[in-house]
Amino acid sequence: MTDFTLNPQVDKYLIDGCMRCKYGATPQCKVVPFREELELLRQLVLESGLTEEIKWGAPVYTLDDKNIISVNALKHSANIGFFKGVLLKDKHKLLQQQGNIQSGRIIKFTNKSEIEPLIPVLKSYILEAIEVEKKGEKVEYIKNPEPIPDELTEEFENDVAFKQAFYALTAGRQRGYIIHFSKAKQSATRKAQILKYKDQIMNGIGIHDLYKTKK
Repeated sequence: MTDFTLNPQVDKYLIDGCMRCKYGATPQCKVVPFREELELLRQLVLESGLTEEIKWGAPVYTLDDKNIISVNALKHSANIGFFKGVLLKDKHKLLQQQGNIQSGRIIKFTNKSEIEPLIPVLKSYILEAIEVEKKGEKVEYIKNPEPIPDELTEEFENDVAFKQAFYALTAGRQRGYIIHFSKAKQSATRKAQILKYKDQIMNGIGIHDLYKTKK
């Protein structure tokens, strides 16, 4: 691999783990089991010449301040994400949609040995994602058939990692949260409820899961 000038914040993310959840900097942190996988994905993206930053507590790679690629960990996988993944040709059928996210697509890995044979393919996907942005291609969004509270959409826009975690939930868990948040009549109450359950969502827990466990 080529040597790069690495972003110290990303180094900290890979060494100490995600500080956004209560398990940050502990063996239970979701980043810890996937350090090698995340470092390899990081190196592949850096070879493309994109700018490395930390956004929403995880590495994001940009071109002219436009988000192109993310590298992060969810509960059971290390992931490379493409912000406009829906526009990629995906010749090898690797991209996965998270829930109802229309634009972004991710590729999940659970072991370094899964990444290594796909290095040439991943490089081609990365270069294609860069070309999509350079050409100014836009995603045509379709209105979501199940209304999502504006306050939740706003939080997604402010925090992509939270958005990814939400759409990594099962469809039933997503719906449970949407119904719960939508019940509140006041916008301020909806915002408070979203913040209340944010850590729970980031840890892959459904709104009714803790109640079931207690029972």
